[in-house]
Amino acid sequence: MEKLLLTPLHEEHLKLKARMIPFDGFDMPVQYTGIIEEHFAVREKIGIFDVSHMGEIELKGKDALPFADYLLTNSVMKMKDGDIKYSPLCYPHGGQVDDLFVYKVRDDFVLLVVNASPNFSIKDYEWILRNKGNFKVDITNKSKEYGEVAVQGPDSIKLLEPLVKADISLSELKRFKFIFAELFGKKILISRTGYTGEDGFEIYTFKSEDIIDIWQSILKEGEKYDLKPCGLGCRDTTRFEVCYWLYGNDIDETVNPLESGQGWTVKLDKGNFIGKDALFNIKEKGISRKLVGLYIPQGGIPRSKMEVRKDGKTIGYITSGNYCPSLKKVFALAIIDLPYTEKGGKVDIAIRNREVEAEVVGTPFLPPFNKR
Repeated sequence: MEKLLLTPLHEEHLKLKARMIPFDGFDMPVQYTGIIEEHFAVREKIGIFDVSHMGEIELKGKDALPFADYLLTNSVMKMKDGDIKYSPLCYPHGGQVDDLFVYKVRDDFVLLVVNASPNFSIKDYEWILRNKGNFKVDITNKSKEYGEVAVQGPDSIKLLEPLVKADISLSELKRFKFIFAELFGKKILISRTGYTGEDGFEIYTFKSEDIIDIWQSILKEGEKYDLKPCGLGCRDTTRFEVCYWLYGNDIDETVNPLESGQGWTVKLDKGNFIGKDALFNIKEKGISRKLVGLYIPQGGIPRSKMEVRKDGKTIGYITSGNYCPSLKKVFALAIIDLPYTEKGGKVDIAIRNREVEAEVVGTPFLPPFNKR
């Protein structure tokens, strides 16, 4: 049996009596007090997540920016220092190696924050190395050196603003921007993206062990705001309600960004990038299937890879399904054939040995905080 990796905060989770599960090669907390309670802490107040299992790959050198632009479907050449962009990283056929965040530090330094390591940081790192070509760039997998926590929820600004020492105040930090700062005497990078659909911040330390002090100090300072430590369970329910993609479920090497609703990240008018020809041809020809939302009025929670049918014929599959605590309803995301994607259409989901009716609905199920 494969030995699970531990984040620097593993002992902290055990102290808090978290329920631990294997996740992407790591032993991770799925919940502390309960998924629903943690979900509402993030939606209504504030929660903190251990995300030190995420991967960090540094691109440094004269061609750091053009190389990132060649690797990714999104355009990064005009990014300013301190900007963050979301982008798929594609194979030549248009399927996805991963989806990630690009942090532009300087013209000669780009940080790629990839999905949970080691699986992704190694896979992505090897893919990036293989495509280096003649670009003048040094590529380093720094995943083991960084620590990271995410502080999410409407009260996150109130808690963190007085504590973070930086050249600008935290309320001046716009969404999809980052700054270097100091927190509890540790040097950090702090960004404002959020994977929960709420306002929130990601705090990175450059020495993985520094994240322990930051975790402990935030928990202590956060008591006055009723801050809760949160596990993977509510990380999934919060991201699912706002329909943010989960790699390995909603997207993977078999799904291209045009059929998954990530088309806004594919800049076919920029220079060459990996997957450009394939994606151009797919766009010209038109997609044959797409990712849609499904509402399930009654009869169980659909899980990844369950079949979606119409009149007994398989027309697609579930990518993610869950009970949405904020809406008190069950929804799913599914990739289904284009003729069946009209809103209001009825389909069936094969849940265990029976078919359960579902209705095609718009996404997101819950708008993110800035669209409410």
